[in-house]
Amino acid sequence: MRLLVLSPNALDDKRKPLYEDMRRGIDSHFGGFASVRSDGALLGPWIPWLHQPKFGKPVCELVKTMFTAPCLPPTVREVAILVTGAHFRAAYELYAYVLLAEQRGLSDEKLSTIIAGERPVDLTKAESVAYDFASALVNGGVLPELTYKAAVREFSETGAAELSYLVGVYCLVSITLNAFDIPVPD
Repeated sequence: MRLLVLSPNALDDKRKPLYEDMRRGIDSHFGGFASVRSDGALLGPWIPWLHQPKFGKPVCELVKTMFTAPCLPPTVREVAILVTGAHFRAAYELYAYVLLAEQRGLSDEKLSTIIAGERPVDLTKAESVAYDFASALVNGGVLPELTYKAAVREFSETGAAELSYLVGVYCLVSITLNAFDIPVPD
């Protein structure tokens, strides 16, 4: 890991409010995986965001927005996030979202297939649309028209927009994790 984990009692006045905001977000949206050490220090992508509040604060606001009253079903969101994390081979993201996806009912077979970079054969229709949408976006180029239309039919225009922003946010999360070599917790 390229950055030190920041203990809460060692934070300066610029980082303390950001830490408290991040901690509230973690407590309300990111349970089920190790994201906070026993001393209160944040793990995962919160480490670099806390190191650089200029970037971390707006990124955290965007992440919070993605988890405030989402319109997409939980398994659809998890499929899109895992496709993105698998594309970037972001270890911490895959660790966290495999645990969350299991809690939300995705089977081990689906999860292992997505992590391997392949499309599971037993996805629901909505999960299939999410998989195809996320896969097309992370592989570059313009999203195919048929893929976009399938997402609008399945999730509405707002849902398709949410799906595109979700993939974009998790591209940012994955790149952040990889840039700073953030490991999976012990």
